[in-house]
Amino acid sequence: MVKGKGKVKGKKITLKTAKNSIRILFDGKRRLDLSKMGIAALPKCLLKLSDIEELDLSRNFIRKIPDWIQRFQNLRWLDVHTNQIEKIPVSIGQLQNLLYLNVCNNKLTANGIPVELSQLKNLRQLNLGLNRIDMLSTTLGNLKELKEVCVFDNQLTSVPSSILNLPKLKKINTKRNPIQDTEEKTEEEQETIQRVKCLHLVNEKDLCSPCLAKCQMEKSKLMKLKNLMNSAMRNPFSINLVSPNSTAKETMINGGEWEQKRDIQ
Repeated sequence: MVKGKGKVKGKKITLKTAKNSIRILFDGKRRLDLSKMGIAALPKCLLKLSDIEELDLSRNFIRKIPDWIQRFQNLRWLDVHTNQIEKIPVSIGQLQNLLYLNVCNNKLTANGIPVELSQLKNLRQLNLGLNRIDMLSTTLGNLKELKEVCVFDNQLTSVPSSILNLPKLKKINTKRNPIQDTEEKTEEEQETIQRVKCLHLVNEKDLCSPCLAKCQMEKSKLMKLKNLMNSAMRNPFSINLVSPNSTAKETMINGGEWEQKRDIQ
């Protein structure tokens, strides 16, 4: 994280400099790359380029994302990692086309993450790693398109089940947080955490026939075990009853660390 006392004066960016920093991507989209430019504040002249699709402001000295960021309605990719940002503006919720948001390695706290972030209905990747966040809002569970979440190197003691249960979530990185031991959690929270720990999502078409059959067999075993446990919970007085010629089976699900992907850079 960028360290230092007092305000950094920073380099001033002109409209000409910004225009010369636009790159055309392989898919024809335009990326405005102002990374590593020594910028401390964003000039309003950038509004003349508000039709760009990607904006890279990483590795600067930026303390604030201006409210007028909402004018960048075509923005699908916003990278502001490694700056000095303390708060994400409420107006970011207006960027309905945003797919990728990286605010890693800043000075964000829980108060610096607005509820309006949950309005980004198309967001696929969110990186909040390397900040000072001690709590995540349950409203992030509204981001139904989220596939990857990074919250490593923060001060989290738990992750809301609304996030863990996101329908398209494939990877979540919670490394180096003081996450509470699952023994201190409720039964429902433990089940949710174990589900994500053991989760490896693939398409059936990507598996060979033997592997697909094995996965289906394991799934069947887990479902039978779950039904057995649910039945036992509903009939607690029958747990110790043994029927003739019954066979006890034990299924062990190996634990594991949270899945993680490389930092979203």
